[in-house]
Amino acid sequence: MLVNGLAGIIETPGSLDPSEVAQEAGAPNQRRDVPRHPVEKLERGAEVADVGCGHGASTVLMARAFPNSRFVGFDYHAASIERARKAAEEAGVGANTRFEVAAAKTYPGTYDLVAFFDCLHDMGDPEGAAAHIRGSLKPDGTWMIVEPFAHDRLAANLNPVGRVYYAASTFVCTPASLSQEVGLGLGAQAGEAGLRKVVTAGGFKRFRRAAETPFNMVLEARP
Repeated sequence: MLVNGLAGIIETPGSLDPSEVAQEAGAPNQRRDVPRHPVEKLERGAEVADVGCGHGASTVLMARAFPNSRFVGFDYHAASIERARKAAEEAGVGANTRFEVAAAKTYPGTYDLVAFFDCLHDMGDPEGAAAHIRGSLKPDGTWMIVEPFAHDRLAANLNPVGRVYYAASTFVCTPASLSQEVGLGLGAQAGEAGLRKVVTAGGFKRFRRAAETPFNMVLEARP
């Protein structure tokens, strides 16, 4: 799912075309030297933030897949960060990973790729997080958002998977968001349209669905 999602974030509507890449690089005659999508950047060596990393499973997975890149996992929960550090060492990716305690609205650094795995809807102020991400991306950077699959209409989500997500969201995700600053309460079935509003409120101009499964959708946001 991870690599398929990243591979979906390539030259299609909403992504940078060759002229945009060259313009942002400041050298039209060097287009062939400029990585054109996240997978190519990751293979060459990119700076990546995994925000809301928890125990570091997603960070370790990316570090294994792209050993030339450098990954920083952020989470506000200190005990999870300690476990993530151990997981990275056990997986043999300690050299290209590190983990820090930080919130989605305050983490430091500038990145080629910022990844959110099933955590945006849990945040009290996802719009504030989106604005911070916008400021932490390099000019040609990408925000990859993995969220539970959902249609935009309630009736379309009343299937076995959607019902499970609604139940879990009622007891865990939505109360967690409501207990935090702002308390937007997106929930696990926010849908693409609802997530688009959050992302564009943070200052992003380009947004699209890059990949999906019956359980998750991978969304791409660019400045």
